[in-house]
Amino acid sequence: MDPVKLRNRLLVATGMWREVSGSPLPRLPPGQPEQQIEAFELLLVERLWESATPENAREIADRTWDLVHDRSDEDPVRKRVVECHEALARMSRLGD
Repeated sequence: MDPVKLRNRLLVATGMWREVSGSPLPRLPPGQPEQQIEAFELLLVERLWESATPENAREIADRTWDLVHDRSDEDPVRKRVVECHEALARMSRLGD
């Protein structure tokens, strides 16, 4: 994968992590940079999903979509975001 794209993915994910968690970045096992960034993004999506309520479900959906909007349907992070969006949609209807 293009190093610039990887760097941009990492910048977006780390910024979002710091914004939503307030905790240090998680320690990831050694591996290929693309796999590490993907694992980190999946952790971020899970962290966001865990913090979802009916009141903030739409905001969480928007944030997670920002991570993956330009990726293929086969991308593992995008697949997880789509799964979460289905649950967030149900959740946000409860908050209406």
